[in-house]
Amino acid sequence: MKRAVIITSTGFRDEEFTYPYYRLLEAGFKVDIATKDGSTVYGKFGQPAKANLSVGDLKAEDYDLCLLPGGLEAPDHVRAWPEALDLIRKMDKAGKIIAAICHAPWILISAGIVSGRKLTAYWSMEDDVRNSGAEYLHKAPVVIDGNIITSPHYDNNPDFMKGVLSKF
Repeated sequence: MKRAVIITSTGFRDEEFTYPYYRLLEAGFKVDIATKDGSTVYGKFGQPAKANLSVGDLKAEDYDLCLLPGGLEAPDHVRAWPEALDLIRKMDKAGKIIAAICHAPWILISAGIVSGRKLTAYWSMEDDVRNSGAEYLHKAPVVIDGNIITSPHYDNNPDFMKGVLSKF
């Protein structure tokens, strides 16, 4: 069985958590949800993300996919967690799939894994992406660069998840 982990924090964009979560379940993944301390967190509009793990308990070898929902607040929290950044680096080094939507590419930038790659993100992140050494693809609904999949907005959820699932 394929295994995915969704890492998030308070203030995630509800649609960028819920839609991918259910699409992964439909595709036969076992999906874990990890937060800083393993507690339930809530999206911008109140959607709960009921964690079953804390980020410190995650091991890259246990997962085929790491999915990072966006929103403005949650990715800003997650990119400050050394354990999350370490997991992302290990998964990238192993060539495992890492998918980030909206502002979640901030986490990839903070992990130091985007230089020389192509990505997209929410439009206001263009400078962040370019300053990290990555190429920003404006208005692309999804960008797949090797094992990294990015998308700019929850309106692109169908393209985002088709891109993610195409890797499996």
